[in-house]
Amino acid sequence: MYRERDFDLQQKLPPNESALMQDLELDTLFRAMSGNDELLFQVAKQAVLSGLRDDVDTILYRQAIFKDCLRNESVVREIYDIAIEAIETKRTRWLGVFSRYPCGILYEAVRLLKMLMEVVGKLKRTAGESVDKFESKGFKTFFAMIKAELADDYFARAKTQLKELEFRDGVLVSTELGQGNQGINYVLRKSLQPKPNWFQRLFSRPSGYTFRLDPRDEAGFRSLSELQDQGINLAANAVAQSADHIMNFFIMLRTELAFYIGCINLHRWLRHKNAPVCFPVPTQVGDRNHSFKDLRDACLVLSMERNVIGNDVNADGKNLFVITGANQGGKSTFLRSIGIAQLMMQCGMFVAAESFTANICSGLFTHYKREEDATMRSGKFDEELDRMSGIVDSLTPDSLLLFNESFAATNEREGAEIAKQIVNALLEARVKIFFVTHLYEFANGLWESKMNDAIFLRAERQADGQRTFKLSPGEPLETSYGADLYQEIFEKS
Repeated sequence: MYRERDFDLQQKLPPNESALMQDLELDTLFRAMSGNDELLFQVAKQAVLSGLRDDVDTILYRQAIFKDCLRNESVVREIYDIAIEAIETKRTRWLGVFSRYPCGILYEAVRLLKMLMEVVGKLKRTAGESVDKFESKGFKTFFAMIKAELADDYFARAKTQLKELEFRDGVLVSTELGQGNQGINYVLRKSLQPKPNWFQRLFSRPSGYTFRLDPRDEAGFRSLSELQDQGINLAANAVAQSADHIMNFFIMLRTELAFYIGCINLHRWLRHKNAPVCFPVPTQVGDRNHSFKDLRDACLVLSMERNVIGNDVNADGKNLFVITGANQGGKSTFLRSIGIAQLMMQCGMFVAAESFTANICSGLFTHYKREEDATMRSGKFDEELDRMSGIVDSLTPDSLLLFNESFAATNEREGAEIAKQIVNALLEARVKIFFVTHLYEFANGLWESKMNDAIFLRAERQADGQRTFKLSPGEPLETSYGADLYQEIFEKS
């Protein structure tokens, strides 16, 4: 997922994680990516929400990898399954019951390594058969590493060394006598003498000094075992570390591939729903780009049976987007589509649009109206201001802030004045703003100021009151056509 480092599944998420999850309904997105697999869900959540820290180069790097994944889905899933097999091998077949003593550690580590080498062999074969099918820098680097690290002679040497580490012919250890005739400097030795055949063993005379233990000498056997443990301690630790190293490789391989598996799952769902899908064009954080065609709310697409309407906007060079218009006209859906697309783009994914270009942002924040409930310690308006204060404390220049009917919990004049002051301060701090509002005094005041870096969008309403769920450039209106909803609910019932 990165050119020079591994993906950190335990990294801290943005402090406004819960607000983003709630306001953008991201649980729907992550469930579609995971298919009820908790690891895939966790990786998707971490990757998408931490993507706000990624730069343009990382985004394009991941896009190229995912394009390879789409072209070679079966191979990617096979490699993912190999990583899972390695991890399951340790979980289901590794005993670990003797790991308190060096001899036991060595025995279990050698046993685990022998099982893992079979899985490593599968990975090498799959990589060798598939290398020519991939084009991205990420996969080419991965396959080159497999080829370099897992050469044919590697397996032969590993097999020989693992067999030697079983010490079927005993353990050869050298030591020196230290103070008080205590053994020091224990060194595990490799026997250079060829193994004698049965005839030589029958008639040969032992060289050097030897002694034999009585079968009932428990203390002697314990002492001998301790001597053996002293000799093989370093070897046991080295072999155990090797097993851990290979296991960690497969754990990281599974984790990073889990992100792309989740992307494949989501891509399949969106295409099944006949939603457009494209790879976005990210621009640098200091730029001001936001242009797209047929952008849709990916989470709404996933949860709706009928077709979802998309929107077109060409607003490069704009810092402020003011969205007004009819109730139930698609304003909140549009706002959500902006936030979801920004997150998907910045973590290297595709977006639900025919085309999409936007500058990356240093942070994404949402300020949505909340329904009053028992957990609130004060009124709705005080709660809105308190949340706004928390957002301001975390804001950085070039952040993106989405307002949804904010500051409407007080009277029109007071809400409009507060919204105006906050928006002006945020614009001075180089924050890009999308503001859905029914505060006519606020929206009209901005319209009349004729700001060059602002664009005004209005939810369409046909003459008969029908909503098209499309947004188009337009001056704010004094009415939100709430009477249409009254007629729809009460007069037809």
